[in-house]
Amino acid sequence: MKRITLVGTILGAMVMFAASCGGSSGSSSANSGGHAKGNAQTTQENTVQASYSPSIKPSEFTTTIDNKYFPLKPGTTFVYQGKTKNATERDVMTVTHSTKQIMGVKCVVVDDRVWAHGKLSEKTFDWYAQDKKGNVWYFGENTKEYKKNGKVSTEGSWEAGKDGAKPGIIMPANPKVGQTYRQEYLKGVAEDMAKVLDLNGSVKVPYSSYNHALVTKEWSPLEPGVVAHKYYGAGAGDVKEVAVKGPLETLVLVDVKSNG
Repeated sequence: MKRITLVGTILGAMVMFAASCGGSSGSSSANSGGHAKGNAQTTQENTVQASYSPSIKPSEFTTTIDNKYFPLKPGTTFVYQGKTKNATERDVMTVTHSTKQIMGVKCVVVDDRVWAHGKLSEKTFDWYAQDKKGNVWYFGENTKEYKKNGKVSTEGSWEAGKDGAKPGIIMPANPKVGQTYRQEYLKGVAEDMAKVLDLNGSVKVPYSSYNHALVTKEWSPLEPGVVAHKYYGAGAGDVKEVAVKGPLETLVLVDVKSNG
C-alpha cells in the first residue's frame, strides 16, 4: 500500500474504533470524543485491538470505489515523489482492471511500485472494496521489497481471512473530526490506525492545491516512534504524506493519468 511506512520500510507495507460506521458490513463508528490521554488512551486502544472483529457480508460490497477522498477508478495512475533522509523515490500506483476474491468479496487490485535512485525497490498489490455506505475497506497486500543484497522480502504481506488477518477501513464514508479507526489488522504484522484531525486543511502539491483537504494522523502500535500526517484531496485521494515523528519522510502527488 502506498504510504509512508509505519513498520520498517519506506512507502511499504487500518475496525473502526467502536462498531458501526460500516453499517451491516461490520465497520465501526467514530470515536468522536478524542479526550482519552496517556495510559487511558493506550488501554482503550489495546482493548479495541483485542475485540476487533468486523462482520463482512460480500453482498454489501462493490468494486466501484468512488469515495471522494479515496477514489480508485480502474485505468487511473497516481504518480508520487517521495523523499527520505537517504533517498529520493518515485511511487507509481495504478488501479488495475483486475479483481481478487477475498472473504467472498470481490476486491479491486492496485499495483503500487516504488523506485529508489532509479531502481525498483518495492512492488505491491493492494486489495480494496467499498461497502454500500461508501466506506473503503482494505483487504490486504502482497508486497515484495527488493534488498541491496539481491534478496526479496515479503514482510508486511497479509490477506484478510488468513492466519487471523482482518480487513479494515482505509477511508470512512463520512469522516468526522476526532474519528479514530483501524485500517488493517494482523497481529504483529499489520496494525495501522488513523484519526481524523481536520476536514478543512490546506495543502499544495505539484499536481494541484486543495483548500478543504481531509487531514489524518496515522500510526501503528508496532512502531510507536513513527507518526505521519496525511492529506486527502476531494477527487484525488491521497495527495501528501509527511512524517511528523520519526525519520524524515515526505510524499507528494505530482501527476494523475487516466487510461480509461
